[in-house]
Amino acid sequence: MTTTQKLPQRLHHTAYVTADMEATRRFYEDIVGLPLVATWSEADELFGALRTYCHCFFGLADGSALAFFQFVRAEDQALFGPKMPDSPFHHIALAVDTETQDAIHQRVKAAGIVEPDTYVLEHGYCKSLYIKDPNGMVLELTADAPEAEAINATRRAQAHTELKRWLSGDHTSNNTYREA
Repeated sequence: MTTTQKLPQRLHHTAYVTADMEATRRFYEDIVGLPLVATWSEADELFGALRTYCHCFFGLADGSALAFFQFVRAEDQALFGPKMPDSPFHHIALAVDTETQDAIHQRVKAAGIVEPDTYVLEHGYCKSLYIKDPNGMVLELTADAPEAEAINATRRAQAHTELKRWLSGDHTSNNTYREA
């Protein structure tokens, strides 16, 4: 990438399918704290058939959103999802400050969400709260370490070199920020 190449401005939204829009709304709005900012009830000719669905957007501070679809017809619902992989490595991560992360963690506990559906991991460069949503998707709420700017500058400067090192077979950890 050249320095003159324009980057996308921000994430507009990322979309998933839910089998239970109200459970999804309760989780994202009441527990996580993302406001429901738009609900679209639509019917469109999509992929050879008329599909009727509800499309809800839950807003983030930068104007982007997490969006969820729920279809009227069971066959559309089955065709398009939800098919969330049962893996913590398939997740969406949202940046939060420590105070917000702590408040969400308290609401998660109050809602009765417990391990293995929620856990905290200290990465060294950030601390992450992981929560499984009603659809089985893992949501990561990440609070950066106080020295995140310096850490990010180092990782950015070494990104290509470190990738080449790893691809060549040297799998030694370069995370010197995690406490032993």
